[in-house]
Amino acid sequence: MKIRVQKFGGTSVATPERRERVLHHIRQGLAEGCRLVVVVSAMGRKGDPYATDTFLDWIGQNGRSLPPREHDLLLSCGEIISASTLSSLLNHKEIPNTVLTGGQAGIITNDNHMNAQIMSINPTRVIEELEQGRVVVLAGFQGRTTEGEVTTLGRGGSDTTATALGVALHADVVDIFTDVEGIMTADPRIVDDAAALHSVTYSEICNLAFSGAKVIHPRAVELAMQTNVPIRVRSTMSDSPGTLVTNATQTDHLARELRERLITGVTQMPDITQIQIPVKEGQLDLQLSVFKAMAENRISVDFININPSLVTYTVHNQVADRAHAILREMGLEPELNRNCAKVSVVGAGIAGVPGVMSRIAEALTDEDIQILQAADSHTTIWVLVRGEDMVKAVRALHRKFDLHNLPQPAQYM
Repeated sequence: MKIRVQKFGGTSVATPERRERVLHHIRQGLAEGCRLVVVVSAMGRKGDPYATDTFLDWIGQNGRSLPPREHDLLLSCGEIISASTLSSLLNHKEIPNTVLTGGQAGIITNDNHMNAQIMSINPTRVIEELEQGRVVVLAGFQGRTTEGEVTTLGRGGSDTTATALGVALHADVVDIFTDVEGIMTADPRIVDDAAALHSVTYSEICNLAFSGAKVIHPRAVELAMQTNVPIRVRSTMSDSPGTLVTNATQTDHLARELRERLITGVTQMPDITQIQIPVKEGQLDLQLSVFKAMAENRISVDFININPSLVTYTVHNQVADRAHAILREMGLEPELNRNCAKVSVVGAGIAGVPGVMSRIAEALTDEDIQILQAADSHTTIWVLVRGEDMVKAVRALHRKFDLHNLPQPAQYM
């Protein structure tokens, strides 16, 4: 069977108009000869009746004392409501379908309620339904333990559901439908002339996602990357092919684009605090004690620089005070630089190319933006700037690398 997985996010199923577009994409997939698994998120966003954040608010208004197991039972309802609603619309259009929960689809997770990890998938029931000519409408974001307990997969869980099933079913492609035309060179709310990318590599989109872009969850991309299942990030409201996410060697056009494209995108992550701890002579174990203390207190650290005289790292603003108190209790004298932002320049073409950091420094210097810290990998260069400089920095780097002027799109899929 030619199997395609389609995933529709909360905004894609939020209104009658958008649900009609979902039906359009389903009919289009069927017309192309595909057997379809349609994964849906809970409808809408915070404030909408059946959105996940609305359920979370409901818990807060009613005791704030729901245990993790019962918490997952409640949150799983949002996707079930969404899937059942879509099933009714499909039946009205005389399109045979079956609704399955994550557990019924064979998604087995660990017992880490509220942020469970998929351990295995047995897609037998899904395959049986597809063989009967039915569209499988699947409640995303959820699975079950080996003991039969309902679990949820945490933020981005529906993306993870879709790609994990795509891998298990050997799907031709996983379509992630959202409210944008694809993956952009920058946040269009910041950069007016941000362009939609025609294709990116798995590693590029992972780095963009980990650095602040929110189009697709990086865990979902990592799953697809393991078996080279292509992903397309598309707009629900358009028939555009969107952005193809795949291996650089899988398609000739992507390999060609990478040769022509130095930088793929610029992204940002606000609300970061930089912590600097002076190292006194003889404090050879300082870095060990600092990072061990952060780990024991479940404080995530990032942007780590260590040298003989200084230990520097960043944390989210919301945990900065707690980190500061812990370090002071250890007899240390940390200096905090609050309300910073991490701006990232991502591109598979960066590796081994001289002068990229020089261009970054030039772009920021021309705008009187101070670089507080910098680091790099083979595909990404990160700079830390003051929060008030974040927007200006993103725009300056987008201009510097001419990202509004991408090559014409190649044809694919």
